[in-house]
Amino acid sequence: MKKYRLISFKLCPFVQRSVIVLKEKQIAFEIEYIDLANKPEWFLKLSPTGKVPVLQVDDEVLFESAIIMEYLDEVTPPSLHPADPLKKAKARGWIEFSSHLLGLQYQWTHIKTETEFNAKTQELQANLKKFAAEIKGPWFAGESMQLVDVAIAPLFARFAWLAPKMPFGILEGLPILNAYAAQIAATPAITASVLPEVPELYGDYVKKSGAYMAKWL
Repeated sequence: MKKYRLISFKLCPFVQRSVIVLKEKQIAFEIEYIDLANKPEWFLKLSPTGKVPVLQVDDEVLFESAIIMEYLDEVTPPSLHPADPLKKAKARGWIEFSSHLLGLQYQWTHIKTETEFNAKTQELQANLKKFAAEIKGPWFAGESMQLVDVAIAPLFARFAWLAPKMPFGILEGLPILNAYAAQIAATPAITASVLPEVPELYGDYVKKSGAYMAKWL
């Protein structure tokens, strides 16, 4: 049996993707948390990009969250990817798009001025609508969770952590995405993919960044 060790940063949405697959597939694993502001030398030797997640599989090292997700999925059937090559390729495209959305969310939570914040909100919502248009429901491709859902789940988790303190809902007027977010929030492998203190730590992190939205947190 292979030994899995995941190198993590508590707040990283890309690490969360890996944990969701590990939890959903019931794969035994160890996890080690590091401080990305003070990266250990041993970690820098493992990760060519200096980023998390990093997954050690026995003596081998994998990096990049999409690659880790696919590897874990391939070695523990049944697959969370479509079997059809064309559908699988399209799913990979939407996984890439979900990374784009996570990037926009990061920018949105770090914008410093009201004008920039409003513009970024509109940009984020416009891109969310593109994703919403592809949802078959209740999951992205229909009745069962796939890797696309895993890839984007951290985005909706972060929206949920911020929502109680925000004066408006980023998903306001998007019923398809509200239903999708509720599906994500009710999935055990997703809710168990972060430590209990992470939602509060995330709010503190955004607040300390001096972002425009910090006034609500």
